[in-house]
Parts: sequence; C-alpha cells; structure tokens
Amino acid sequence: MNSASDRLSPGLGSPDNPLRVAIVGSGPSGFYAAEALLKLPLTVSVDMIERLPVPFGLVRHGVAPDHPKLKQAALVFDKIAQSPGFRFIGNKTVGQDLTLAQLRASHHAVIFASGAESDRRLDIPGEDLPGSHTATAFVGWYNGHPDHRDAQFDLSREVAVVIGQGNVAIDVARILSKPVDELRKTDMAAHALDVLAESRVREIHVIGRRGPAQAKFTNKELRELGDIPGCRCETPLANLDLNAESTTELDDKTNFVAAKNVEILRLWAHDPSMAAGRRIVFHFLQAPVRIHGDGRVRQMVLERNRLAGAPFAQQAVGTGDTATLPCDLVFRSIGYRGRAIPGVPFDEIRGVIPNDGGRVAGCPGVYVVGWIKRGPSGIIGTNRADAVATVQGLQADLAQCDPSPKPGAVGLFGPQAVQIAGAVSYADWQRIDTEEQRRGALVDKPREKFTRVADMLACAATR
Repeated sequence: MNSASDRLSPGLGSPDNPLRVAIVGSGPSGFYAAEALLKLPLTVSVDMIERLPVPFGLVRHGVAPDHPKLKQAALVFDKIAQSPGFRFIGNKTVGQDLTLAQLRASHHAVIFASGAESDRRLDIPGEDLPGSHTATAFVGWYNGHPDHRDAQFDLSREVAVVIGQGNVAIDVARILSKPVDELRKTDMAAHALDVLAESRVREIHVIGRRGPAQAKFTNKELRELGDIPGCRCETPLANLDLNAESTTELDDKTNFVAAKNVEILRLWAHDPSMAAGRRIVFHFLQAPVRIHGDGRVRQMVLERNRLAGAPFAQQAVGTGDTATLPCDLVFRSIGYRGRAIPGVPFDEIRGVIPNDGGRVAGCPGVYVVGWIKRGPSGIIGTNRADAVATVQGLQADLAQCDPSPKPGAVGLFGPQAVQIAGAVSYADWQRIDTEEQRRGALVDKPREKFTRVADMLACAATR
C-alpha cells in the first residue's frame, strides 16, 4: 500500500516546490509541530507567526521563574528554529495584520498553535471587584508578559484566596509565600520583585470544589510548598474524609499521583510542615458563590459541596450550606480557554477551535495543535505527541492538496520577506535574548526580560 507521500501530485514537497506550512503561535505546541513537519520525508518550509516579538509562549511567560529546569525546553525549540526551512516572523498578529484567507492563499496548510490565553470565569457576584484577579494576569505580571506589565496587585493586605486545584494555583500560592530573596536570582521581572518585597500577605487559602483525591496538583509541586522557609502548610482534617468512590479511585494503581497527593495532604493535617509566619491552608469540597466588598474584596462566601457519580466521573454538587471566609485578595485559577480569531471557527463553550483529530471543521488545509485543539491539559511534553498526531493527519491529507507552488512568506510580505517591515526575525530575537542575558548578569540573574514591546523592538532593531 502506498503512503500518503507516494500519492502526492508530482513535485509537491520537492526542492523546487516545497510544502509550505504556516504555524500561528510559537509556544511548545507550535515548535513541536514545526519539528514534526521538518522531519517529514519531504522538502518543507515552515513560517512561524507570533504576535509578540519574542518566541516560546508559556515556556517564557508561563513557567514559574523558580522552576528553571522547565524552561530548558527553550533549548530544544532553539535547535528547531535553526533548522533549514524554518522562519520566525514575530510581532505579527493573525486576525489583525494577517487574515486566514491570506495564509491559505500563500501556504499549502495552516496550523493554529495559539494556546489558551484567557481564563475561565467563576460567574459569581463580586467577581470583578478590585482585589479579584485572574491567575493568568498574575503569572503574566511576574513573568514579564507585555500584556500584563502594567497590572496592579495590592499585596498590602494579609489574606489571599486562590481558587483552583491545579499546578497554576500552586504556583500562585508559592510565589505569594516564598521569601523574595529566593526569587531575586531567578528571571522574575524586576517590577514584580519590588512589589513582592513589600508584600504583607501572611495567609493563603487554596480552595477546591472537589475533593483531595480529584486535585490535579503534581506531587513535586505540592510537596515543594512544604519546603518553603518560614511557611506552614495545613489541611483541615475534616477536608480529608473520602467517600467510597474516591477511595476506589485512589486504589487504582494508575492513579498513583492522586494517591501521593492525598498522602502529602494528610501529613500536613496531622503534622503541619512547620510553625511559621506565613501559612498555606488547603480546603476541599467548597465552591465560591459570592464575593463581598465595600469597593474592594473583603470576604468570600463558600458553599459546601458533596461528590456524586461513579469513580473517575464524580461531580461536585452544592449542599446549600455556606460559610464566609474573610479575605483581601482573590486569584482565580479554574482553567484556561482559547480566544476566537477572526475568520476561524470557534467553540465558545469549550474555548477551542472545533476539530476532528486536529483537522479544523469546515476548513480543508487548516489544522490545530496544543491547547487550542484539546483544551488546557497536560504538561509541556504532552504537546509533542499531540503535534505529531496532527502533522500525521496533515501528511495523510496531502494527496488531496492543491499541488500548485505557494509563495509562503514572500506572498504575505513581498520579495523582501526576510526583512519584513515591522516584523521580528529569529536573528532579531537572538539579539533580544543576548541583551536580556547581559542585563541579567549585571544583577546576578539568568536574564532581565524586556517587558514592553517597544523596548523589544528597539533592541531587535540594533542590527
């Protein structure tokens, strides 16, 4: 049986007629898609289009500064970017500077790897009071993301609430509770270090609507909280009563991460990590129903939940019993969702581009990878297999692809596409990268990021 590449119209994927693919987004899923494309037994040209002047997505702007090993994925992406046939086009926004129609006309295929850039809402009264924030804004702020550079966080109050049961909620709690001197030698943005140095937050409550057996923390990140100097981790014992279905879940040998999480939480219930000035308290089976305040957050009303359903399919159901938790800050970390792009189908309920195995519904030649494909799940490495699967589908579809030569970036920007006016090339990014590392070395940090687009562009222009 012939492979898809054997059935191609003559010439497509040859040196004289490269398979041209535009990838929208330069995070992990985008780079893994580029890697998979460039490994095909074809001549492939990849144009990666990014709205910011800098690449790497969540590896740069989402991974916590005090977790530098996770940032090493950027070294892999850098090698991919050095491959023949790869071009980075930064500072160009699809849906604003470019349209999907233009990309389809200039390329044989388009892959959206635009991630999930916005947060899901609680949809409760008081959610938008001053002092109530999204985790995305806070993480972007301390990571120097230009979209959140000017966000304001009043850390002069003592009690913060973090809503969520995943690693981002853990990141927020850890950054709020960690001694700032331990963060000064990371690549955390200088403006965030200045604010955190003056923080008076002393009590952080992490709230989950389901039980401890359903929490999505990874063991390493959860355990790490217990090692923070001057911070005490606690779990009220009543929060650890498990129903029969949760016990069944923990008995499943494939569910060892959840079992270890519960073990850690039980340890903190019986023997808190240490007596100290700051404390992190975990609460389960509680859901926020209202936030009260007199011009800013003052308290949160929580409803007690119970679990209903079979093992591994349990849902939180409200009981009607409520309690009030005084607080000064709220950080919402209940999941991410993608943003609609003009001209591209979008599922408003799920927050993804509708697709079948990576093929965008009703758009031949258009594909998706990563969180905009499947929703916000998995770790950085999860995106590699996901991208490979989409590229395999793209390869299988090439027999039906128009074999006519496509101009690629030249068709979008003219014959001077290598030096596109207003765009940032990979060489330009390397200048930004070098300068950030130089600035960081002056203050004993891995890098001091540029946090404003204008400053990035000014550095990139110093050819």
